[in-house]
Amino acid sequence: MSARTPSERTPSQWEEITAANPAHSMWYVERFRAMEAQGQDIVGEARLVDAMLGRSGRVLDAGCGLGRLGGYLHDAGHVVVGVDVDPVLVAVAEEDHPGPTWLVGDLAELDLPALGVAADFDLIVCAGNVMTFLAPSTRESVLAGFAAHLAPTGRAIVGFGADRGYEFPQFLADAQASGLAVDLLLSTWDLRPFTEESDFLVAVFSRAD
Repeated sequence: MSARTPSERTPSQWEEITAANPAHSMWYVERFRAMEAQGQDIVGEARLVDAMLGRSGRVLDAGCGLGRLGGYLHDAGHVVVGVDVDPVLVAVAEEDHPGPTWLVGDLAELDLPALGVAADFDLIVCAGNVMTFLAPSTRESVLAGFAAHLAPTGRAIVGFGADRGYEFPQFLADAQASGLAVDLLLSTWDLRPFTEESDFLVAVFSRAD
């Protein structure tokens, strides 16, 4: 998604993990497949996203992984583009969830119009602790990319856990500096309110125009 070579860009923490352990990506895939086979809910985030959209909404699944959320949202009637830096996970998304547009790319260099994909998403979802797997130096670039890819009335929803190296106040400050305005803070994907004691944050943003 960029003209820069891999050696010129800062790898994400996820890339460092998979470089050290090439089997990690498939372990992650099989973990979620096992959870689904056991009847566990692996698409709760997507149900909230669906409730935030009208029919046929345009959705960017940022850090789409194996496509569990984007696949659900496509089946619900939305137009989905998923982007992830891990080609193994994107290949699984393509196999398991045909229909959405799945792309390998670095969220820190997000430029979908350069690929012929309009940057007017009704909703951007970034779930699964994706923000905590970024290289810290790229966090603001990622958030600014979200702001740049939203439609004027679009919203972004980002969720991740505490004690993962990205403090919630710093994240909210970075989001504000990147052109995003807070609409709502929650502590879970099932709409429980956020408090100072919360160990998880789900933040809903709009563009700070």
